[in-house]
Amino acid sequence: MLVIDTPALLLLLLALFPAIYFRHFWRRRGGKLILPFGVWNGRGFMPPANPMALAIGIGSIAFWLGVASLIFALSGPEVVRREQSFLNRGADVMIVLDQSPTMAARDFQPNNRFDSAKSVISDFISRRQNDPIGLVGFGAEASLRVPPTLDYAHVLTVLQSMRIMEMGDGTAIGMGIAVAALHLADSSATRRIIILLTDGINNAGEILPETAAEAAASLGIEVYVVGVGSGDEVEIEFDDPRTGQHYRGTVSDGFDETLLRNIAQIGGGRYFYAGSSGALQSVFETIDSVEHVEQRSLLRVIREPIDRVFILFGLICVGFDFLIRRLLAREVL
Repeated sequence: MLVIDTPALLLLLLALFPAIYFRHFWRRRGGKLILPFGVWNGRGFMPPANPMALAIGIGSIAFWLGVASLIFALSGPEVVRREQSFLNRGADVMIVLDQSPTMAARDFQPNNRFDSAKSVISDFISRRQNDPIGLVGFGAEASLRVPPTLDYAHVLTVLQSMRIMEMGDGTAIGMGIAVAALHLADSSATRRIIILLTDGINNAGEILPETAAEAAASLGIEVYVVGVGSGDEVEIEFDDPRTGQHYRGTVSDGFDETLLRNIAQIGGGRYFYAGSSGALQSVFETIDSVEHVEQRSLLRVIREPIDRVFILFGLICVGFDFLIRRLLAREVL
């Protein structure tokens, strides 16, 4: 935000208008030769337009801009910004997102489940402050995409780059939880949570979901589980990122709600069902309101003077006018 330390000095800018008038337009200023006769039925004498007159005109404009810039610098312009420093660590959050083919089901109009999930997760991230957030993707396998970080812009960039079937054709729920818990194990945060989003049945991976949830709970990590999908027969359409082949059809398989409830119970968290994009948004708003660590922060106001910029600009403009008049027009100043 731009502020002026001494705004009363800006009144000096009003003096520029009469100064410009007396220097350039006043008939008695001595800069024009007034002839005591006119041309009958003619236009009279007009000075010819030439590059020299144009250069002098540009120099005059630069001069007055320079004077105005110097007056503005005299008023003490400053850029004021607020800087918030947090005194304690927030909650560490790992989001575990299902990338299996069924997430391409189009029952979350106008998007499919996967795109709706990414949109809601993006909104969730944008509402957090001082909470390190990480990202895990899983299909037939699971992979850490982003470790817990406060660089939310990077998390959002990686999130938007995720594609269906990047991790294979399958649903390794247990592996997704295990990878997230592994990267939260050494965290010093007072609260550590995993948010799992899936629409499928565990059918891949070497670790059972219940085992992974139990391991997470033993580390003091809470597991929230969100089951997405309407359960109806819906259209599915996606491209295989490895082969580029386009798939289109229908899917009616739902997720194992009993399993997801058990995972949440074992993990000490909660289970949510989201059968539409609106319900999914509500789920994340609920998690956002519940999972908050009391933040202590210090707000500092930083004032940065920028008068030097206007002084430099003003001197350059005035010097430009001086060079044109002294060197180009050969005026005696």
